[in-house]
Amino acid sequence: MTTTPRRALVTGASSGIGAATVRRLRAEGWDVVATARRADRLTALAHETGAEPFVADITSDEDVAALVDHVRATGGLDAVVNNAGGALGLDTVADADLERWRSMYELNVLGTLRVTKGLLPLLRERGQGDVLVVTSTAAHAAYPGGAGYTGVKHAERMLATTLRWEIVGEPIRVIEISPGNVATEEFSLVRFDGDAERAAKVYEGYQPLVADDVADAIWWTLSRPAHVNVDLMVVRPRAQANNTTIARTGV
Repeated sequence: MTTTPRRALVTGASSGIGAATVRRLRAEGWDVVATARRADRLTALAHETGAEPFVADITSDEDVAALVDHVRATGGLDAVVNNAGGALGLDTVADADLERWRSMYELNVLGTLRVTKGLLPLLRERGQGDVLVVTSTAAHAAYPGGAGYTGVKHAERMLATTLRWEIVGEPIRVIEISPGNVATEEFSLVRFDGDAERAAKVYEGYQPLVADDVADAIWWTLSRPAHVNVDLMVVRPRAQANNTTIARTGV
């Protein structure tokens, strides 16, 4: 008897953790809808992995509505991986850039809300499913200069936690993955406005996580038996004790 592959949607799939998650789920036999804003990168990823690309900006109500309609029309969904997000700047509260804070909230919090709200009915129609939210260790503690990012990640964490409480009893799992420092091609580069030297210093003197490490954690939680919910997984480099304490050598 043949088994229909599970189908997942991954946001922020054009690079970093999102792209690594698409690769991992496809390697495990999942059907994957990969969504992000950059069509060229999604097309390349689709050619590489066999994933289905769908260009969408999760800060747009219209784009997310079109994404939901597409997923519904093409077979429904078993899991949504809310990975899209990011940090902008390292401003103190006194010097906060309001537009950067607003942009981070729109992407990390309202973007996750749009996607989750839109796709939850499809998971319910399936009769079993997963809502996975990739937050950050920034969702669990503060650090100087990080109030904008820690604030939005705390809010994203509360979104996931509250949803889990609200739908308890339904056959839908709500999972949070909180990575520490992950060296990807873009996260710190975007945070520091393209300053490659400053971005590289974040990862000097120790072995940070890589995107595949987080993708592995995501796949593992999604692959547990249906009665098992991994509420929260915090994944850090061995050298990182908390957001600001890192054992660096030779620096």
